[in-house]
Amino acid sequence: MQSPDSKISPAIVKAVLLLARRLRSERPEGAAPLSLLSLLGTLHRLGEMPATRLAAEERLQPQSLTRMIGILEEKDWIARRRSDADRREILIAITPEGKRVLSRDIEARRVWLEGAMEETLDERQRAVLMEAAGIMLKLAGSDHGRVDEG
Repeated sequence: MQSPDSKISPAIVKAVLLLARRLRSERPEGAAPLSLLSLLGTLHRLGEMPATRLAAEERLQPQSLTRMIGILEEKDWIARRRSDADRREILIAITPEGKRVLSRDIEARRVWLEGAMEETLDERQRAVLMEAAGIMLKLAGSDHGRVDEG
């Protein structure tokens, strides 16, 4: 016998993937690659950190991260500085320019989403979607089934 969730989960996966694809298509012309924006988003959300932690947060190999950090630094979207606590450690932080780039990208998608919700959904559906968003954030924070990479 199947659990009730075995019917719900495929629908959620499909909906999330299709909405994510649509949101990606609504990005500004000439926007930065999503891989770089992901790094900026992590730095904006969690604050400055060493490259090893950034790699772990983004689930990247250090070699891939090194190349991406170089690009971000060249564009002045991040800055590196020595840690006050451990002078051997280099911390990476998002710059004001990096925050501007990230904000521009997010804003374009937010504007599209708000317009689409206004045009497509009634008030009750928007309230349900708001509640679902909170639930989905809770799921996104779950460590269920996560395999730690030693």
